[in-house]
Amino acid sequence: MQRSNIFDYKHYFFFKIAVVVILLAFIAYLAFEPPLGHYGGSWLGYILGIISALLVFWMTWYGIRKRRYRGSGATQGWLSAHIYLGTALTVLVTLHSGFNFGINIHTLAYGLLLIVVISGFFGNYTYMIYPRQMTENMGEDNLDGLLLRIADADKLARQIALIMPDDINNTVSRACSETAIGNGLLEQLRGYQPNCPTANAVAQLTLMGKDLPSDQRKPYRELYSIMVRRLSLVKRVRQDLMYRARLGFWLYFHVPFTIALLVAMMTHIIAVFFYW
Repeated sequence: MQRSNIFDYKHYFFFKIAVVVILLAFIAYLAFEPPLGHYGGSWLGYILGIISALLVFWMTWYGIRKRRYRGSGATQGWLSAHIYLGTALTVLVTLHSGFNFGINIHTLAYGLLLIVVISGFFGNYTYMIYPRQMTENMGEDNLDGLLLRIADADKLARQIALIMPDDINNTVSRACSETAIGNGLLEQLRGYQPNCPTANAVAQLTLMGKDLPSDQRKPYRELYSIMVRRLSLVKRVRQDLMYRARLGFWLYFHVPFTIALLVAMMTHIIAVFFYW
């Protein structure tokens, strides 16, 4: 039996709700023309605005509630709801405005809504893509285990490099001491270090080993193998940190902008009902 995912969750339950909501909104928008035309303060605008506000509150509450549970079904449910109802919400709010925008709190709330929805879409994408890629990258290993293996490779590489010519020893020493892993959010998000010392060391060692005397060729091959393995381990650790960072980074936009949206929306509602 095929496993359910966030798109076909409970036989497309939230998709069906979103389609019905969008169709009803478009039918009402096309069938009924308020006396002064379509705008947020018309009777149809009020109805669409109230429904939109209720959807925002419900989705915020539903997202918090679902995050309290660890089950995959609960996670799929709130992701599915956010995808489909978030899409429906953008349509409702656009129709609510009657396509009238300006420099005011109402348009600010609309813009914040779009940021929240777009960041939510990116968050859904990360949860669909990155967990699988994290599993493929790590296999049976874990982050702490890989870091220990890198430390062991450093120790062994430094020992062998001590009996090699100075240029090889210096190259290995720089690679072990200057290779950065996860230093700063930007490096974590991009998943690599520009001019990686370990990658440079592997490339340089390829050339340095050509003219070595015969008694140093065997330790050189062992050293080169260690540095290649070290580079592979470093790349895997960086990839894992990248996936972790990207899984969490979108929340730095989504959550604060959601709070800002709620504040702007409440200000918008107060302005409409009490001062408009």
